[in-house]
Amino acid sequence: MIGKVFEEKKPLICYFMAGYPSVEKSFQTAAALIEAGADILEVGLPFSDPVADGPTIQVAHEKAVKDGITPVNVFQICSRIKDKYPDVPLILMTYYNPIFVMGEEKFCTLAKERGIDGFIVPDLPPEEAENFKNVANSKGLETIFLLAPTSHEKRIKIIGSMSDSFIYYVSLTGITGERETLPWEELEKKVKQIKKITGKKVAVGFGVSKKEHTEKLSQIADGIIVGSAVVKLQGREDFEGIKNLTKQLKEGMK
Repeated sequence: MIGKVFEEKKPLICYFMAGYPSVEKSFQTAAALIEAGADILEVGLPFSDPVADGPTIQVAHEKAVKDGITPVNVFQICSRIKDKYPDVPLILMTYYNPIFVMGEEKFCTLAKERGIDGFIVPDLPPEEAENFKNVANSKGLETIFLLAPTSHEKRIKIIGSMSDSFIYYVSLTGITGERETLPWEELEKKVKQIKKITGKKVAVGFGVSKKEHTEKLSQIADGIIVGSAVVKLQGREDFEGIKNLTKQLKEGMK
């Protein structure tokens, strides 16, 4: 399902935090994103130690964890989204600990039953991910891995072999968060290199927050990922703001 979207268009992939600032408000966030044009949703699973995330998304993790949001709650939210919007792929972004605690087999089975289409697990190195990938793929679920600007050719090849529909390229070193500008020349050079080495589609995330970014990125990448800009509005329960942001980002991709 994820690959089909990439074949049809350059998708806008929007991240939101499940269960933040409440279960109902997170569902409203998802609905606002989809209705304003998001092509794929990246669903954040709250975790106590989100090492890849910047302050905005960390706050969302902390609030949801404090409120007792569990993986089962997140699966229920995903199921509700899928019931209403069956054609929108859902990618679960989770750290590995919740998978380990539940067990890979059970976690993947529940994820599939609840409408999830794939996983991003930022703290699971590809060298240690073979079993998880096999379990996920056996259920019809995809695995997507991240590449950083510092990635060398050998690692690009490894990530290329482990990622299914696309590779998530992190636009800059560091943590998630909105940025005023991005390293455009380096981005273009690196995306071309990754595509040449792996033959895979490449979506770019980290720092993307406005129309000017998506205008430039749509000339470079096969897909665009936005997170912190959405989560900031999600925390304010500004659903109109989420719709307006999504529409602006999509406008930049035309």
